[in-house]
Amino acid sequence: MKISLRTFVFIDALQPQLASYLATSSQGFLPVPGDACLWVEVAPGMAVHSLSDAALKKTNVRMGEQVVERAFGSMELHYRNQSEVMAAGGVILNQLGVREDSRLRVKVAWNEIIRAITPDHATLINRQFRKGSMILPGKSMFILEVEPAGYIVYAANEAEKAAQVTLVDVRPFGTFGRLTMMGNEAEAAEAQRAAIAAIERLNESAAHH
Repeated sequence: MKISLRTFVFIDALQPQLASYLATSSQGFLPVPGDACLWVEVAPGMAVHSLSDAALKKTNVRMGEQVVERAFGSMELHYRNQSEVMAAGGVILNQLGVREDSRLRVKVAWNEIIRAITPDHATLINRQFRKGSMILPGKSMFILEVEPAGYIVYAANEAEKAAQVTLVDVRPFGTFGRLTMMGNEAEAAEAQRAAIAAIERLNESAAHH
């Protein structure tokens, strides 16, 4: 059966909010800030089991997350040192018989900043399945949606690196990945700039091969 590599992205150092967020939703071994991380998404979903099995047997990485849907399967692998995580990525690519540049390009499906959120809107967002920080009335909200879903984790990490911004929610599963961040106007704009630049970098590296 043909397995397609949808997302394959290496994160050099998980930022504190994103690491904590992943730990709240993780069923596996919890990542901590500063861990290197690899996010992989394949289709069909069941293919993720043999890939994670190979990576876990041949390297020391820990698995924080594995979600198997009918269409797509995702996993998050992490470890303190980057070379171990990169080795796990190599194992996965070998198993698939592909190179990193066969991953899908990232498409931005939605990209917006909503300024001065109302109390009603903030309450509604906070009461939904939020695992990050609360959003506060009067603040600006940066929302981003990308396809394939897994790349949203990289965008979130790079935005957190660049901006004094608060992580409200990140959903890296399903057809689209979604990110919600909060800050004052300048912080939200800086997060948006960094997230989009991160996605452009991923697409450039795909285009160069």
